[in-house]
Formats: sequence, structure tokens, C-alpha cells
Amino acid sequence: MRSDGDTWDIVSSVGLTALAVATFRALESARSDAIIEDKFASWFVEAAAEPHFTALLKDPALLDDTPFGGFMGLRTRFFDEFFLSSTESGVEQAVIVAAGLDSRAYRLDWNSESTVFEVDQPKVLEFKAEVLAARDAQPKTDRRTVPTDLRNDWPAALAEAGFDPKEPTAWSAEGLLAYLPGPAHDALFERIDELSATGSRLAVNDFPAGTDPKKLATIRSKYFAENPFGDLDISQLFYSDKRSDPGRWLTEHNWTVRRFSSVELADLYDRRIPDLPEEIAALSTQPSFLAATKN
Repeated sequence: MRSDGDTWDIVSSVGLTALAVATFRALESARSDAIIEDKFASWFVEAAAEPHFTALLKDPALLDDTPFGGFMGLRTRFFDEFFLSSTESGVEQAVIVAAGLDSRAYRLDWNSESTVFEVDQPKVLEFKAEVLAARDAQPKTDRRTVPTDLRNDWPAALAEAGFDPKEPTAWSAEGLLAYLPGPAHDALFERIDELSATGSRLAVNDFPAGTDPKKLATIRSKYFAENPFGDLDISQLFYSDKRSDPGRWLTEHNWTVRRFSSVELADLYDRRIPDLPEEIAALSTQPSFLAATKN
């Protein structure tokens, strides 16, 4: 269960979900029809040595009855293309909020003048640094870590790392929103808006509007025998208190917003979505990804 001010490392609480995402990225990257390429993801899974995810890496067939890994490929590709499009358009500053085990600073082609800021819990960033250093991995851009808690004054920490609010920024909040209590959720968008110059961009994914995230665990257990997260009940990590709708809030604050569903992303990336139970198929057709530009 969550509590105010709780912290975690890479094999506990919210940190363990970052390890899960790395596992699913590694599995997607190994597919013959992969729509992403992330060689770093397996490094993190192997280094953490968490039994469930290590087993999945060795035997992907353990997840054959759930489409979760495939959807993670769509999500990763969406954010990859968001950053690539941003840097190609000349946006040279990027902030990955709740970066987890994100390796985009190492695997995407950035502009020569780009700077990528990674914001997350100190222990998560420490683990990532150790794994990458052990492999002598070098980023493709100026990468700066910002070890802080998003429930605190993270803009101050970002400024100390050299962030310039006068410059357009490409922001991402991937797989984050449900893990924030309502006040911190709304403050996240307020702070991003305050720190964003005209022309800044933001990519976000969330549950479809009106979805109670804690019901998703019930739906999963109803249709799939295997829990992709092992013994972890991620619904226990979610907050479902009152919060603003991200797309509506951004539109009201002078951002132009485009919304996408998982089905639409699958069409864009030429990835067939497997036949799904009706309850899950209905969620897949509802917009849960958004890309916004500040006017």
C-alpha cells in the first residue's frame, strides 16, 4: 500500500513497475516483428535479478495468454516517435518525468545541441547509473539526472540541473499519472505549463477517461491466468482520488491536444492487436495517449 512520502528502489513498490516495463521492452525488442529496439532493457532486468522478471526474460511464453507486452511496444514507440519528432523540429531540451529505466538518451538520435533531463527517485537513478557504467554505455546526448520526488519541489531540482524555461521543451509523463495522488497529479501539469515556453510539447499516457484503475486488476485476473507483474498487485500502488482530466486541462490552458487510442497506435505502427475479451477491447479503443503543443 502507498503512504505519504513513501520511497522505493528498483525491486520494490513503484520501482518494481519500472523493472516490469523494462522487461516488456526487452521482450518486444526480441520479437521478429519488433516495433522498437532497446538493447539496454535486458541489462537492467539481468542486473536487478528479480526472479519473476528474470524468468520472463528467459521464457517469454510465460506471458502468452496476456497482451500486455505487446501494448508496451505500442506505448514505447509512441513516446520514441514523440521525442524524435520534437528533436527533428528543433526542440533541443527534453524532460523525461519519472524516467525509471528509460534509455532514450542512449538509443535515440538527438540533435547535437540537445539536453535530456531524467527526473526520478534517487535510488532508481542510482541503479540505472550503476548498470550503464558497468557496461561502459555512453549517451548520445547531454544527459542530466535529476534525483528528486515528484511530490516535492522538483522544478527547483530541475533548475539546478540547468533547465532553461525560456527554451521550448519536449516533456514526457509515461506510465506515471496513476501513481500520483490527485493534488500532485494536478500540480504536475500546472508546473509543466509554468515551465513551458511557446512551442513546447508534452506526451502523456493515462487510463481512458472514466476508468477506475483499480478495476483493471480485476479485469486482468478475470481473463488472464498469469499476472505480468508476478506477485505485485499494482492496483495497490494507484491513486484514484479526484484529479483533472489531462487533455481537458491542457486545452483550457492554451495547448493544442491530439488524442490516440491503443487501436489507433496499432494501425499507425502496423501492429495487429490480438483478439481480446470485450471489456479489454472496449478500453483499447478509447483514447489514453495524448500529444500536446503549447501555443
